[in-house]
Amino acid sequence: MVEDSHKTDSVSTAADPSMAESSLDAFTRKLSAKTSVPGGGGAAALAGALAAALGAMTGNFTIGKKKYRDNEPRLIQMGQREEELRRGLLAQIDADAQAFEPLSRAYAIPKDDPTRDETLEKCLYEAAQPPFMILKLSAEAAELAAEYADIGSRLMLSDAGCAAAMAEAAIQAGYLNVLANTRLMKNRDRAGHMNMEAGKILNSGLRAAQQTVHIVTETFGN
Repeated sequence: MVEDSHKTDSVSTAADPSMAESSLDAFTRKLSAKTSVPGGGGAAALAGALAAALGAMTGNFTIGKKKYRDNEPRLIQMGQREEELRRGLLAQIDADAQAFEPLSRAYAIPKDDPTRDETLEKCLYEAAQPPFMILKLSAEAAELAAEYADIGSRLMLSDAGCAAAMAEAAIQAGYLNVLANTRLMKNRDRAGHMNMEAGKILNSGLRAAQQTVHIVTETFGN
């Protein structure tokens, strides 16, 4: 997350309760408020966690069905990984919020302070890490959604498609938040490298997500 002119009136601190553990009502009310966090990064992380959870549900409803018995070992592995992704993405809600606090303080450093540029550069780099992780984990959730659509129960195909759609949103949002931070970095070589790596993940994740949504749409449309 970067400094946003319309969401800087109130800044949450690391001492605040975990947003990942708050109710959906509380989280979305805080998201809609005139506060700095949560913002786009936190929303992206939640979307990614929902994608992972939906994927796991698809697998759980498939496991135990005689027709898909041969797929069970892989489905169990996938479910275990989905749980890791879900928890990891939820953790990024708070990580994204916590990364904003030092960045906000860095912006407040007087422009004639000789330490400002170095401090700001460090904070921008660190603020880009949570959205990069959101992007990475959500791309994996998209790939798993594609696999669920392939080997999971046909009765759960729409849920695999929804998992892919949620993952796509998280991927796009995570990528945008990476760019929002790297665009302000003075070290353009580092920024360029981060953008390139993020772009690779973006492309592969979107390809998996969009192909899955297309397959589900075509299946239901015929």
